[in-house]
Amino acid sequence: MATTAPTAPDGRPDLDSFHHHWQDEADAAYLYRVLADSEPDAAKQSIYRRLADVEDRHLEIWSGLLAQHGRTPGRHRPTARTRLLAFLGRRFGPAFLLPMLLAEEGREVKAYLDMHRTTGRGVAGRDEALVLAKESAEHATTLNGIAGRTGEPWHKTGAGGFLRNVVYGFNDGLTANFGLVAGVLGATVASAETYHHVIVAGVAGLIADALSMGSSGYLAAQSEREVYAHEIAMERDEIALMPEIERDELALIYEAKGMDRESAFRIATQVMADPEKMLAEQV
Repeated sequence: MATTAPTAPDGRPDLDSFHHHWQDEADAAYLYRVLADSEPDAAKQSIYRRLADVEDRHLEIWSGLLAQHGRTPGRHRPTARTRLLAFLGRRFGPAFLLPMLLAEEGREVKAYLDMHRTTGRGVAGRDEALVLAKESAEHATTLNGIAGRTGEPWHKTGAGGFLRNVVYGFNDGLTANFGLVAGVLGATVASAETYHHVIVAGVAGLIADALSMGSSGYLAAQSEREVYAHEIAMERDEIALMPEIERDELALIYEAKGMDRESAFRIATQVMADPEKMLAEQV
């Protein structure tokens, strides 16, 4: 749901983007209340309702920005996707809806950070985007704790392996089959002997496989390097823009490894004093 289009071509605020974020925040508040209604645990219910209240405040931020520029968002109506998620959440319970909201908070962090980075100084929405990115990150951390997870859901560090498999599979199948077909067709034109066709087909297959694996390895490695470079750049921005959240996240990681809470926070604070060391810890 979360996308970023902060400014129009002439540098003015992109009101369509503002309205999109308004819709996202309204949908999130709606789903948090559905999650609270379906949660049997009273403590978790309270957390979800407080998160819904924060989303309402986010909604007011976007409503105010839209009103400043002469646009009224109107009455909120959940999107079809949100209504479907709400139905499934009521049907299957919190275990279904919690991961969806966690993923959505992660997307919002990325979208708001991108908006802050790409919006010019003095343009409406830039400062608000940073505040919303921080609060969305706090929401994601809270949901991570409830789900028993660690890490930052707005990072996709596992994407490299998946990307490698996709590149290998697609390129291998395409190149190998093309080479095999081309070899057989060439043999058919050159000779009418069936055994010759079989031999040429086999050789063509070997050559095609070799070329395919070599090119796939290169493309996959290049793609992984690009993904990793993007993750490092994003993490560096987060350390600069959201230091408290990054510190708390690192402390949680230390706790998950068996360190007591006080020691984890103290060491995370020490690491945070050196941004490059902090970056190495996070990536």
